[in-house]
Amino acid sequence: MEKNIFTVKPRILCVDDEPLNLKLFEVMLEPRGCEVIKAENGREAQERIAEQRIDLVILDVMMPSIDGFEVCRRIKEDEKYRNIPVIMITSLKSKGDRIKGIKAGAEDFISKPIDHGEVLARVNMLLKMKALNDRLNFAYININNLTAFGEEVIKTFNPITFDFLSKTDNIVNQIIRQTSDGFEKPQIVIVGLPGNGSNWLWYQYESILGKLQRNLLKIDLHKSLDVHRDNRRVDFYNSADLKKSEVLSFIKRFEPASSIKVTNMVCYLSHELCILALNYGRDLTTYDASVLNSLVMQSLFLKSLSTQIKEVEDAFAYTIYALARAAELNDEDTGNHIIRVGKYCSLIAKQIGMSEKFTNAIRLQAQMHDIGKIYTSPEILKKPAKLTFEEFDEMKKHPINGAKIIGDHARLAMSKTIALTHHERWDGSGYPCKLKGEQIPIEGRILNIADQYDALRNKRVYKPAYDHETTRRTITEGDGRTMPHHFDPQVLGTFKETASQFEEVYEKLRD
Repeated sequence: MEKNIFTVKPRILCVDDEPLNLKLFEVMLEPRGCEVIKAENGREAQERIAEQRIDLVILDVMMPSIDGFEVCRRIKEDEKYRNIPVIMITSLKSKGDRIKGIKAGAEDFISKPIDHGEVLARVNMLLKMKALNDRLNFAYININNLTAFGEEVIKTFNPITFDFLSKTDNIVNQIIRQTSDGFEKPQIVIVGLPGNGSNWLWYQYESILGKLQRNLLKIDLHKSLDVHRDNRRVDFYNSADLKKSEVLSFIKRFEPASSIKVTNMVCYLSHELCILALNYGRDLTTYDASVLNSLVMQSLFLKSLSTQIKEVEDAFAYTIYALARAAELNDEDTGNHIIRVGKYCSLIAKQIGMSEKFTNAIRLQAQMHDIGKIYTSPEILKKPAKLTFEEFDEMKKHPINGAKIIGDHARLAMSKTIALTHHERWDGSGYPCKLKGEQIPIEGRILNIADQYDALRNKRVYKPAYDHETTRRTITEGDGRTMPHHFDPQVLGTFKETASQFEEVYEKLRD
């Protein structure tokens, strides 16, 4: 019998109520590299098929209780097993019996007395057909899985939190063998990622009881692979190709360290990522290389996109900080004031249960709360004495000026709201619009208490710098100028819970 395209032993179920016939098939098939599974009746045949992988069934027609026609029909009616080829062995030669067998779903017939050469030729042909059908079905399933995987990646893709190693885990989980009979997939996957300097980090993956395991290898395999900076390769190597291939040096280095014998391999090699899928249970084709390449390209595209978006976000954050710092040019406060206020705001936002997106946004955009002071006269901002009523009225214009400066861009909507409302008070005594209660947006209510804490901690012309405890007591109990009813009760309660963290932020970022 010719070599099957599967490298694992084909498993053939022989069903006959005569033990001598079963022995005959065993003697005939096992020396040709097949594993013979025996059943003496139709009930046993169905049990064997349900218990283990079967690649082909040789089925006697004339059996007691359940005949071969019925067994064949039951196999073909079950979607899980209908692709298993069935050869019917019969002494019946009538046209009607053959038609009955065809209707039951049999792929082939052999008449008794059987001829060894004919049996082996038909078995070999049907095993090839089964292997090719399995590969076609696997490819169809794989395409559907890749499509679903891609859709899920797009839905859950967050460029800011994108982690390439986690994404690589997802790729490996798609291609690695997760069951003992998943011979279409590789047993082991090796992944190499650039580390610090010229060193690489290498990970070995395998699925144990259906759970993906990733272990860091103690050897650097990069120098044993032909990887060039501006070149990438996707190749596959069957057993006969390994000794004469460019991955031979990798195999010589990997096998002694891992105690794993490499039988075949698909590999993706580039200067930014190496993936080697080892030991499929069958011969490999260009299709396998294409699947791996498709998954890797998807991941590298997302990595590139994430990097570009992070660079844009970094530039956005820097622009906000630079603009906010410009507003403080003629003010008493320094750059650390705006950073501290942003951190205070994120502490409160997180504690009251705001989303991570909101918490991150307020930490950044709170820095622009006083941007309107750009329009305020330096004489007013730096006046060493108490402001006159007219000067204070001029100072109170900075929220409106800040909103005008920021404008209506969607990315800066929170900054605009904060600039306009951060001096409004819960009791309606604030400015510029004398908003009251929940008329004040939540970001303005949060900023109000954060800004007040930092202002009390710093020296002003009308007051000395307060320590933390004096500041906490002033906000929570009042001093006549600052009163608890100025603040949203929920935000005030949250401040009480996080006051010690406010102190930590201030001390860490003290000017």
